[in-house]
Amino acid sequence: MDALTQPAAPARADSPAIRLHPEDGVAIAREVLPPGTQVAPGIVTGQRIPAGHKIALRAHAPGEAVRRYGQIIGFATQPIAPGQWVHTHNMAMGDFARDYAWGVDAKPTDYVPVPASFMGIRRADGRVATRNYIGIVTSVNCSAHVADLIAQAFRRNPFTGEDPLADWPNVDGVVALTHKTGCGMTEGEPLRLLRRTLAGFARHANFSHVIAIGLGCEVNQIGGLLEEQHLAGRLRNMAIQEMGGTRKTVQAGIEFVREVLAEANRVTREPVPASELCVALQCGGSDGYSGITANPALGAASDLVVRHGGTVILSETPETYGAEHLLTRRAVSREVGEKLVALMRWWEEYTAREGAEMNANPSPGNKLGGLTTILEKSLGAMSKAGTTNLVDVVRYAEPVTKKGFVFMDTPGYDPVGATGQVAGGANLLCFTTGRGSVFGCKPTPSIKLATNTPMYERMQDDMDINCGTILTGEESVQQVGERIFQLMLRVASGERTKSESFDFGAAEFAPWVLGATM
Repeated sequence: MDALTQPAAPARADSPAIRLHPEDGVAIAREVLPPGTQVAPGIVTGQRIPAGHKIALRAHAPGEAVRRYGQIIGFATQPIAPGQWVHTHNMAMGDFARDYAWGVDAKPTDYVPVPASFMGIRRADGRVATRNYIGIVTSVNCSAHVADLIAQAFRRNPFTGEDPLADWPNVDGVVALTHKTGCGMTEGEPLRLLRRTLAGFARHANFSHVIAIGLGCEVNQIGGLLEEQHLAGRLRNMAIQEMGGTRKTVQAGIEFVREVLAEANRVTREPVPASELCVALQCGGSDGYSGITANPALGAASDLVVRHGGTVILSETPETYGAEHLLTRRAVSREVGEKLVALMRWWEEYTAREGAEMNANPSPGNKLGGLTTILEKSLGAMSKAGTTNLVDVVRYAEPVTKKGFVFMDTPGYDPVGATGQVAGGANLLCFTTGRGSVFGCKPTPSIKLATNTPMYERMQDDMDINCGTILTGEESVQQVGERIFQLMLRVASGERTKSESFDFGAAEFAPWVLGATM
């Protein structure tokens, strides 16, 4: 079977294991299963099975494909008997033929007759914001502290409650976006990529005004950034060396923010169609339940966003590796599908050049959670994008201009991937996690989706939605997807997320660093 279907809610909440597809040779443990637990008629566990891990439902000979979701997730490296634990000790990656079948599953989108709406901020150029920040971007690490000092002057004191922005309630904050590069780097693609990322944030609809702070002697000259990215007139720029040092630059930055606060505060929220949503899809700290609960539920919500005329952005190319043939089948054209496959070839060459391999992607935490190979992780991760057509494939931090499901090339490292998506224009971010990732991504609000109830209950201060109800049979994937979509609308209208309550989002800014550090 080629197509990956969204898994339905596990049929029986009292069953100790979940089989996701009739062709699967493994099931997933709902909880820790002791030896002797019956997981299917005539099949009992031969050993302790950790929660979220795989149990063999039939015998597998060495070299035989192991299937989950009806898809190949790896190959047996030794004989596997029914009831045995299936993981890194007896399953590994292997090569197999992929049928790209360009566009065979593409179909007309079933748009809703009357789209939903949310209370957004309409900018003068027509774009819609979900938040209203003043931003500070830095050209180089050498200007990071100066930028942060400017932002600190406008931060609320958590101990005294003193709020420098109390008189400007429509301003969400002043954000300094600092990073570790900008000099000691080669020109060409590494510099272009950094500038494209910085420009994406400088243009972002969620910023009303932006300052660019440089040192003055770095490779990434602010003048070059402004010229290459056509940013002249869009932001105030300052070079520390030209301004006369730290104190004078900080004073000038603070004065600029004070000058524009009244203008920034004059925004009002108004009803706008859900077609103005541009949602970044992320997962981090994934586990064996991610592909059963939170990811497919987010996929159901993604389908709703697209059906309402909006955009969703899937990224993390290494976490789509091995399953890309399922996306090429949904591509609106062969050209779009081939762009995705070309990315996979680039990543194969890139990792080989660095002495690594693509299957090194699942982290120790992923493996503890039950994920064995990149194929298994990819199949679960890509379900975040739902079932609609793949309309475009874009480079890292490139502006996303198409409506519908778009793929962006990024690394699998969450902060770097999310930074690229927000630079591309995402005004909302949904982040699924099984192990319990804490994350934010200013200026875009981040909604956290827990894959399982025990983690949700343990980390309720960080998680916005519990998708573990799918695992227990309390809700279906579609029902949780509807809840996620409704929360998207409320957050886009101004409701604060858990990560926003902790002021996450500035320190997580992490542009992708390419090339050698000189």
